[in-house]
Amino acid sequence: MATMIPLFGGLPVGPELLIILLVLVLLFGANKIPKLARSTGQAMGEFKKGREEVEEELKEMSESKKKSSDSDTETAAADSTVEDEPVVEEAEAEADAETETAEAAEKSN
Repeated sequence: MATMIPLFGGLPVGPELLIILLVLVLLFGANKIPKLARSTGQAMGEFKKGREEVEEELKEMSESKKKSSDSDTETAAADSTVEDEPVVEEAEAEADAETETAEAAEKSN
């Protein structure tokens, strides 16, 4: 069997986590790390809020499109029953005319 190896080694634990925290303290200073964490959390919250708004708008658009297509289908069905009657009558008249023409052709032969 093939063993699945994760693309990333997973979450850092133990000494790796300590090294990462030490590098962060050296880069940003002990006073700026809480501010950095706070601003990162706020940015993530804003991103999540924006994503939810976009998803809600897309959902509303798809629902309104579905409703409009349903109403268009109902309207088209109602219109087609009214419009189909003359079309059927015309088709029947054409069929009768073709039959008469065929009968006249047979009589002349």
